[in-house]
Amino acid sequence: MSESQNRPAAQPRRAADFVEFYKGTPPWDIGRPQPALAALAESGALRGRVLDAGCGTGEHALMAAALGLDATGIDAVPAAIERARQKAGERGLTVRFLVADALHLHSLGERFDTVLDSGLFHVMNEEDRRAYVASLGAVVVPGGRYFMLCFSDRQPGDMGPKRIAQAEIRSSFRDGWRVDAIEPVKIESTRGPEGIEAWLASLTRT
Repeated sequence: MSESQNRPAAQPRRAADFVEFYKGTPPWDIGRPQPALAALAESGALRGRVLDAGCGTGEHALMAAALGLDATGIDAVPAAIERARQKAGERGLTVRFLVADALHLHSLGERFDTVLDSGLFHVMNEEDRRAYVASLGAVVVPGGRYFMLCFSDRQPGDMGPKRIAQAEIRSSFRDGWRVDAIEPVKIESTRGPEGIEAWLASLTRT
């Protein structure tokens, strides 16, 4: 393991912070959907128009498209979006991948029935989380669903993103949202088979 892998990572929250990751393979880019979100898709929980917020190289938007859903993926890093578009072409799937800021989703001029968030919420500071929640509120239709996968405060150590407590999720989404469930799951990464302790939060726009 390299020195950089042993060193606790910074907590990036701007596009520029992620550019270096995409010069190689980011630890979250496992080449397939996260199992917790794949299980949601298999259960039929995804519906309507789907937005993958902070999509990276697009695995979850591609998963939605493979189900026949209208899928859009956004990320602030152009290199990530370029890779996502390449994957879509290779797999023969139609997905709109856009370079866009998740804090300003209203700029898309669209509404969505389902939003997927795999590892975006937990890299934001408190101010940006508030802006992100407001941004989601502007584009998710009433009755629409938001599914978030984030680092859990049950994960030991301090390497990587901020650990999120259930109370922080509930507090962040207390206005205009119903928290349907917060379940303990694992996030898979390229850095080991043991996985990372995480929460899968399921919310409905009221």
